[in-house]
Amino acid sequence: MSTFRSFKYRNFKLFFYGQSVSLLGTWIQKTAVMWLVYRLTGSAMLLGITGFVSLIPSLILSPYTGSYVDRHDKFKVMKQTQLMAMLQAGALAAVVFFHFYNISTIIFLSLLQGLINAFDVTCRQSMMIELVDDKADLPNAIALNSTMNNMARLVGPALAGILLSTFGEDFCFISNFLSYAPILICLYQMRINTVVTEKPQQHIWAELKEGLDYILSEKDILGLLGLCAVSSLLVIPFTTLMPVFAKDVFHGNSGTFSLFESAVGLGSLFSAIYLARLKAADKLIGTILTASVVFSIGLLIVAFAPVQHVAIAGMVIAGAGMMIQVSGINMYIQTHAQHHMRARAISYYVMAYLGITPVGSLLIGWLAEVMPSRYVVSIEALSGLLAVGAYVGYRWYLQNRKAVANVYTVN
Repeated sequence: MSTFRSFKYRNFKLFFYGQSVSLLGTWIQKTAVMWLVYRLTGSAMLLGITGFVSLIPSLILSPYTGSYVDRHDKFKVMKQTQLMAMLQAGALAAVVFFHFYNISTIIFLSLLQGLINAFDVTCRQSMMIELVDDKADLPNAIALNSTMNNMARLVGPALAGILLSTFGEDFCFISNFLSYAPILICLYQMRINTVVTEKPQQHIWAELKEGLDYILSEKDILGLLGLCAVSSLLVIPFTTLMPVFAKDVFHGNSGTFSLFESAVGLGSLFSAIYLARLKAADKLIGTILTASVVFSIGLLIVAFAPVQHVAIAGMVIAGAGMMIQVSGINMYIQTHAQHHMRARAISYYVMAYLGITPVGSLLIGWLAEVMPSRYVVSIEALSGLLAVGAYVGYRWYLQNRKAVANVYTVN
């Protein structure tokens, strides 16, 4: 089937199978961390801080990690980051297992995870093209990778809800620690002929400037990165408030929270399957804009939902729109960036997506302390619609400027 055509490549299959288990453990832990922090503190602000520290390294380090990955063996870096992530997960599991419920320690370990992920995410994304032999299958591989991520987001929180209520929080963290074994086994079974590049003559700071200059010169990529950054700051952080909606708005428990997380994952899964069926990365910009509008509509439904079931439906819709927006932008960059600039271009995508999100989480957490959560989510939805309008205006400006330039060239 064309939907799964990337599975004909052995390296991609091994990566997909191993990463599937690891991501499932990651989402179990993510759900457990958010629930644990809110259960211990009852503070939406601390939820925002926890999300902030786990992702802020991607904002600060992403341009550097892109240059670092371009200068080193990507496959070797990926194996090292996965091993370090396993050690971090083991430390967090020990903290919870021995009931050392110290919020400062949990936040510190979340920061450490963010530092590791800043390198790991850029490396994994830029490695995607090396997992498939035919570049024409790259969009399919990216979409299947997104499908895997969203399947984990669908199943992980639901499974976390069962584990939390049946076995307790420590079991969730131990499960994540053990989930790194399959991906490490699969990585060491992969055979990737990486090209060893010569040591660059220019300093890494010159490469950082070169990467920035490239992004600024590619107006289409620059515009999409701007849309992604605004969405990450003002729209995507709605997930920070899901424990608040579960516990305070709809008077539920950890099972309610995991149900909300799974609803977002379900919508994202449907969209990922849709993207996987695309035969080429054409007409992506129109698809991204439509999905961005759908994202905001879903959030409006959540904000004004009179009952829990309506909120769940809104989260499914929001998850579908969010997934196509961020994955579509990722797909566009990977298929349009020059080969020697791919890791650096992707690093700016990681910065605009994962790096800006923690700032948004902090902002949304603060807003939820001073006004009702429903109002905050409605503001996020309206911000998403305004961002789409701004991007459409930007595209109109570029097209008109190009048309004027063509007229002068002809004359």
